[in-house]
Amino acid sequence: MPVQIDHPVPPFQAQATSDTQVSLDTLKGKQVVLYFYPKDNTPGCTTEGQGFRDLHDAFSEANTLVFGVSRDSLKTHENFKAKQAFPFELICDKDEQLCKLFDVIKLKKLYGKEYLGVDRSTFLIDRDGVLRQQWRGVKVPGHVDAVLQAAQALHRQ
Repeated sequence: MPVQIDHPVPPFQAQATSDTQVSLDTLKGKQVVLYFYPKDNTPGCTTEGQGFRDLHDAFSEANTLVFGVSRDSLKTHENFKAKQAFPFELICDKDEQLCKLFDVIKLKKLYGKEYLGVDRSTFLIDRDGVLRQQWRGVKVPGHVDAVLQAAQALHRQ
């Protein structure tokens, strides 16, 4: 069953860059932003990642960890992270475990062809592992600022 606002996020484990294992248990006590994006090294995904990179210190001050999530391989993630100097980890979700949990796989169209792809989405999880806010069908301009404001407001509670 997909995640729901104001409900605990079910336990998960995932492999991330820098040889990191990410699980809900290891994230307790911190707010977490999971931003799902379609593909490494594409214009929109690069711009979105750069936004999170550029505001990384502000997220840290709000006791918030940021993770990017896509279906790309760890190798592709490592290259993307290094090239863009991302100070946060990228989660490899090749088996779509997290994509399914957060219900971000949607039918898309490109040049008249339909395919299943990742719907750009972001989720804010509180210190106790409860989903507090979600953004679906994200448009990149202004999005990272909105997520930061929500993270800061949640941190102040």
